Amino acid sequence: MAASDIPVTPAPGAGTIRYWAAAKAAAGTAEEPYRAATLAEALAAARERHARQPEFARVLLRCSFLVDGDPVGTRDHAGVALADGGTVEVLPPFAGG
Repeated sequence: MAASDIPVTPAPGAGTIRYWAAAKAAAGTAEEPYRAATLAEALAAARERHARQPEFARVLLRCSFLVDGDPVGTRDHAGVALADGGTVEVLPPFAGG
């Protein structure tokens, strides 16, 4: 197998997760750092950090996400790459919006 045939796994980037409204309340913080290559990895690490706050995982199920200002929508979180120095916004549903 040639070196060019070896799949490259992106190196984890470091950035910030920002929580809004109910997500902020459930996390107990407005923001925290991440070190992850994908959105799925960042969210899994956040769930682990907040394992003692069961409402956190429930809130995340209802949230939408922005990565560096771009909506994630229905894309598979494992396929959403995170950049070093990036920002993930966690947005729970808002009433009236």
